[in-house]
Amino acid sequence: MSNFWDFIQHLFNPRWIFLYFGNAALFILLVIVFAETGFFIGFFLPGDSLLFTAGIFGEDLCKNFYNVPFFIIILIVAFFAILGNIQGYWLGYKSGELLYRKKDSFFFKKKHLILAKLFYNKYKATALIMSRFLPLFRTFAPIVAGAIRMNFKKFMIYNVIGAIIWTYSIMLAGHYLDKSFPELKNHLEWIVLLILFITTLPVIIKLKKSKKKKLLI
Repeated sequence: MSNFWDFIQHLFNPRWIFLYFGNAALFILLVIVFAETGFFIGFFLPGDSLLFTAGIFGEDLCKNFYNVPFFIIILIVAFFAILGNIQGYWLGYKSGELLYRKKDSFFFKKKHLILAKLFYNKYKATALIMSRFLPLFRTFAPIVAGAIRMNFKKFMIYNVIGAIIWTYSIMLAGHYLDKSFPELKNHLEWIVLLILFITTLPVIIKLKKSKKKKLLI
């Protein structure tokens, strides 16, 4: 059991994944990207920081995967991000109403689902693109889309656009920053913390605004 919890803790250290797993790092990356949007328990996974770190270790990923070009690696990651959203959509489509009646647990908080629905109602279908860059919303936006029976073709258009923009922008940022500043690898922990701060700040602000509205009501 202790080994399992050690592994969970290490998931928050993207550098450890690429250094420890070596050849299997890409497959770990794909599983995490899929799970983050495919299941409501995936909201705690480090999607943005993991993609950025994958960009920094891009050359290693290419060498360990038949020396394919880096843009192919990103395309594969984007494909799994698309699949994850499809899984999230069908989860919401099949059990959306049940989720709203589900009791809170360690992995599930109803307020996250409600917050994502408010976010979706405000930005409509474009929320599927915007949510890619926001933890928590990234997980629950496709579930909400499924729960409200969003047209699947329309969902797929925004799903594909969002996945491609998300993966290519973050992974290429890590890739080219590493080429320009090779010493980045020595300060990766601080960069990851900065990414986490930037991506979670909008969520924190949104949560505080929601709490204020409830107090006023």
